[in-house]
Amino acid sequence: MIGVTLKQLRYICALDRHRHFGRAAESCSITQPALSQQIKELEALVGAPLVERGGRAIRMTALGAAFVARAQTILLGVEELSDLVRAAEGPLAGRLRLGIIPTVAPYFLPQVIKALSHDLPGLEVEMREAVTKSLIADLTEGALDLAIVALPISEPSLREYPLFDEDFVLVRPRADADRPVPSPEALQAMRLLLLEEGHCFRDQALSFCEMSGPQPRQVMEGSSLSTLVQMVGAGMGVTLIPEMAVPLETRSTAVAIARFPAPAPRRSIGLVWRRSNPLSDQLQRIGEILRRLGAPRGGGVEPVNARATAS
Repeated sequence: MIGVTLKQLRYICALDRHRHFGRAAESCSITQPALSQQIKELEALVGAPLVERGGRAIRMTALGAAFVARAQTILLGVEELSDLVRAAEGPLAGRLRLGIIPTVAPYFLPQVIKALSHDLPGLEVEMREAVTKSLIADLTEGALDLAIVALPISEPSLREYPLFDEDFVLVRPRADADRPVPSPEALQAMRLLLLEEGHCFRDQALSFCEMSGPQPRQVMEGSSLSTLVQMVGAGMGVTLIPEMAVPLETRSTAVAIARFPAPAPRRSIGLVWRRSNPLSDQLQRIGEILRRLGAPRGGGVEPVNARATAS
C-alpha cells in the first residue's frame, strides 16, 4: 500500500474518535468536505471501505477498526521520535499540548500559563479543555503531551505527578446560611445539583453523598460549575464545588458557602503523561514548577458557615 500519508492517518483516527465528520474535521482544523475527500482517497488506496456511512451514526468497518489501531501506534511513534529529538536539544521549548479538565481550567489555568511563561519562556502552550475520558484518550494516542486531571487515573501506561489536594465546599441558598451543615446522609434527601455525566467531579460528589444510583427527582444536572451555583441561587437545590472555584463562582450570586466537618470530601489534582514519552524528565520539571504554585486560593471559606452576597 503506497501513498498513505500521516495526514490521512490523523484524519481517520480523528473520525474514529469523534464518530462524526463535522466534529472530526473541526478537531483537525479543516473543512468537512476536505476531510471526507481525504477519507475517500485513503479508502481508495486501501482498496476497501474503512467507514460505514449509512444511518445516523458513523461506524468503522472491521478493517477500519483494525486500521485505526495500527494508525494510532504509527502516529504515537512519530510523535515520540519528534520528542526524542527535542529531549536531546536541552531545555524544553516549542509546542506543548496541555489538556485540563473543566472544573480546574478557569481557576488554575491563568497561574499555570504565567508560571510556564516565566520559567520556560521558549514553550508555546496549546490548550485543550475536556473531560477526563477524552484527555486520557488523547494522551494515549499522542494527541496531547500531558494533562491536568483529578488523580488517581490508574492507567499503567501513564505517569502520575500530584500537584495539590483541595476540599469540596457546600453551596446552598443564602436563606440556609445559619443552618447546620448537612451530613452525607442528609444530603441524600436534598435536591442535589450535579454536573452532567462524564465529569469526574460528579462522580466524586456522588461518592461523598453515598449515592451510587440517585433518583431523577433527587438530582438535577448542569453543564458547568457556574450554572450549578446560579441554580442554587435561584433556590433549586444545593451543590458541591471545589474550593478553588469559590471566589469566581460565588462573587455575584446570593448563596451561602460552608465547609464540611472532617473527614471532608476532597480531591487530588495532578499531571499525567505517557511513561514512554522521551520528554518525561522535562515534563516532570513542569510538574515541579506547577507544584510550587500550590492550590488556588479558595477565598477563605469559614469552617462552619460563610455568606456570599450578591454584588
